[in-house]
Amino acid sequence: MRLVTYVIKEDVLNIRSEVHGDARIGWVQDGYVWDIGFAQEWAILEKGIPFPRALPTDMVAFLETGANGLVWLRQVIDACRGTQPDQVKVEGEPVALSLAEVRLLPPVPRPPSFRDFYAFEQHVKTARARRGLDMIPEWYHFPVFYFSNHQTILAHEQPVSRPSGTQCLDYELEVACIIGKKGRNIPRESAREYIAGLCILNDWSARDVQLEEMKVGLGPAKGKDFATSLGPWLVTLDELEDRRNGDHWDLAMTARVNGVELSHGNLRDLHFSFSEMIERASQDVFLYPGDVIGSGTVGTGCILELGTEVHRWLEPGDVIELEVERLGVLRNRIVERCD
Repeated sequence: MRLVTYVIKEDVLNIRSEVHGDARIGWVQDGYVWDIGFAQEWAILEKGIPFPRALPTDMVAFLETGANGLVWLRQVIDACRGTQPDQVKVEGEPVALSLAEVRLLPPVPRPPSFRDFYAFEQHVKTARARRGLDMIPEWYHFPVFYFSNHQTILAHEQPVSRPSGTQCLDYELEVACIIGKKGRNIPRESAREYIAGLCILNDWSARDVQLEEMKVGLGPAKGKDFATSLGPWLVTLDELEDRRNGDHWDLAMTARVNGVELSHGNLRDLHFSFSEMIERASQDVFLYPGDVIGSGTVGTGCILELGTEVHRWLEPGDVIELEVERLGVLRNRIVERCD
């Protein structure tokens, strides 16, 4: 399943009733977003399918329903299968809207927390070598991460403001796993059970700010916390099972700036798997549904690693597309900062 959080575009609301209200969740199928709540209501009214409870319309609340929620959602999807989107209606309103009629929000617009790891060896080695630094032996001891700002999560197609004080704006090609259930001290052997799904992550970086603040030995902070893009949707693990090898997934990753491909890697090249990251992140603390765990940048996945001889730092007007096989395309345009 490809799960989304969405709102209806304002120009569409002018010709439809506002039955959908504000942000809601759905699944994407054949170019349409099917609303989970309304589709369940239709399945009850038209198909007579009994459900023990109504499915939530908020992504975190839906993830909190756990395995039962996914089972109920699959029943809803099966009930809608074979129907035309414009034929499935509740009180005269279509349950499904075309992607062109909606604006996607981050799959989890307000995650409880966001941890970003540093788990691709090639990126760490190359980025350090660019600065004349050797590899850190301790990096191999356990996966490391930093906390970033979970309140500045941006969506697919949402503009990214260049932060003040930087001339070295960079993208970072990453994948995130979204935690699906609460857990503490989770062993890597069972960690995959705690993953709701994967999505694309762009960890935007102000490299000049980051360099200065990390000389102090703490961070990153203001070099990172202004924006992180997440999306376009959350892909559940059952959709990726044929590309899984143990705790790794064989998914090609690419990044383009203004249509020119600059980065190419693969999620299978993670030195530390998401299971190992979850084990580390949950040590002595709880992880909660909706928590975001970032992989860190894939090898070649940023300008810092490639070098400005390959591409200049990002500027207003640039369009950055991150594409991960099976996970879609996450697209953002850089704009000037406006207060």
